[in-house]
Amino acid sequence: MTIFTCFNQFEDMMTCIYDAWDSKLGHKNIRLLTEPVGNLELFCDYLHVDADKKKTASVINSIQNKISFEAYQMVFRCAMSQVPDKLDVIYRFLLFGFTYGSKVVNMLQIPAVSAIFEVNRSVLNEAHQFQEFLRFTLMQDNVLVSHIEPRSDILTFLAPQFEDRMPSENWMIIDDNRKTAVVHPTNSEFYLTSLSNEEFDRLKLLEDHSDPYIDLWKGFFETIGIKERKNYKCQRNHIPLWCRKHVTEF
Repeated sequence: MTIFTCFNQFEDMMTCIYDAWDSKLGHKNIRLLTEPVGNLELFCDYLHVDADKKKTASVINSIQNKISFEAYQMVFRCAMSQVPDKLDVIYRFLLFGFTYGSKVVNMLQIPAVSAIFEVNRSVLNEAHQFQEFLRFTLMQDNVLVSHIEPRSDILTFLAPQFEDRMPSENWMIIDDNRKTAVVHPTNSEFYLTSLSNEEFDRLKLLEDHSDPYIDLWKGFFETIGIKERKNYKCQRNHIPLWCRKHVTEF
């Protein structure tokens, strides 16, 4: 068994798929994993793959032209998930995708297709949860800032929603787990950026926790609640405890 590994970045993953496919070792004889790899297996060869722009573009074009754009969206969402074997899930899906074309996305009776469908759905559900419960705090210089700690890398799914909601505001959504941020200047397009440890700590210092709207929002949440109808089990189904760290009302 040969195991192809790469960094947990989309460009690296697409390059890894290209090299694994091009190795001609036989699909049953290879696996793909993102790094860091856990326990190494005996009798396996590990090959690290670095990102290559031409190979990445080749894989993306092949998925979009030979399967469909919908399939590419599923692949991209799966690549953003926290599932350890997501890269192998994508690879097995593409094997059938290049065989059956665009109709493969509906062939859920195939385990490889249902597997990527489940991962894809979990990422969408997580993005939806944070879309509903993301909270902003007013920072100095009238910049709205929000911190999240999602399991999947969902910033690129959240940003278009808030760009539509708040086009005339300066805002940032910061993923504390990955130290990445979406930055939206007033009346401009958003962009994604990585934060160094120094930048991340400096942003923390600039945040103004005396924002009066925090207490107003907490008061509103407590006031509208009906004591006799409180259902904490149901509440946790809609917003799990691990999602609440930066939610103002909790």
